[in-house]
Amino acid sequence: MSDLATLTQQALDEVAASTTLAALGEVRVRWLGKKGLLTEQLKSLGALPAAERPAAGAKINDAKQVVQAAIEAAEAKLVAAEVEAQLAAGRIDVTATGRGEARGGVHPVTRARLRIESIFRHSGFEIATGPEIEDDFHNFEALNIPADHPARAMHDTFYFPDGRLLRTHTSPVQIRELRKGRLPLAMIMPGRVYRCDYDMTHSPMFHQVEGLVVNENVSFANLKATLQGFLQAYFERDLRTRLRPSYFPFTEPSAEVDMSCVFCNGEGCRVCKHTGWLEVGGCGMVHPNVFKAAGVDAERWTGYAFGMGIERLAMLRDGVSDLRLFFESDLRFLRQFGAA
Repeated sequence: MSDLATLTQQALDEVAASTTLAALGEVRVRWLGKKGLLTEQLKSLGALPAAERPAAGAKINDAKQVVQAAIEAAEAKLVAAEVEAQLAAGRIDVTATGRGEARGGVHPVTRARLRIESIFRHSGFEIATGPEIEDDFHNFEALNIPADHPARAMHDTFYFPDGRLLRTHTSPVQIRELRKGRLPLAMIMPGRVYRCDYDMTHSPMFHQVEGLVVNENVSFANLKATLQGFLQAYFERDLRTRLRPSYFPFTEPSAEVDMSCVFCNGEGCRVCKHTGWLEVGGCGMVHPNVFKAAGVDAERWTGYAFGMGIERLAMLRDGVSDLRLFFESDLRFLRQFGAA
């Protein structure tokens, strides 16, 4: 008990020396915790005569209260200082000279989409859109895609528990437009599509533009002329195109669309793998089964359809080597395309 005053003063000195809340917390535990130095003084009461214990206990409790009060006062000051420091760090000088606002720009993929839409609008095409969450009928069945087709597999398609899915192409919009019965028609369907894929040339979300023309006596020659005219307008140069036989469930006959390489003018380079040709999409005449599913008379009407990746066209026009650059929001990359 003779050391109580010395211990109390030592505790008060440590409280005064604490410059952070963490340090103050350590002082609190060391002196007032369950095994604190002042708390331990209560255990010495048993060695005193019974008559002296109440007075001694009161002195120890008074000492603890003095230290507790000092800790609380110090804590209040430290908290206030911390708040003041945070306010000072975040203070805005409203009288300072303004830095100005940087002019934003249109994303390169959006620029490509707008350019594509403009070209087709000037050619008499309409723009159609549809839902990104689709059902099996519009995304697969109506497009003559059989139940065992690989495109329906879980590893290629994002499915919801109720059987709906994120559309894998914008072709479902074609079905929805055909089922309206508004013929003849000429329209493109740009929009986001989703597939389970991700690398330098593939993204789980990307943009497609598909085209559909339905009229009487539409031919494959009309299809090639449309594609030739679009590619030359989009790349602003003379280009050769070729159609290679291929297979798509929703068109017959079907073809892959190639154009002469825009980097070497068809001479052969690393980008085109020294072939002089770049693949840019797929196309074909609308399959009679697709017309049937959409309630269109295939004996009277014929049509062609085509599809291209918007990112693919943007990469070729702007010389971008990695598709992922479009989606990483790196301002150093995006600023290269200028302001809006």
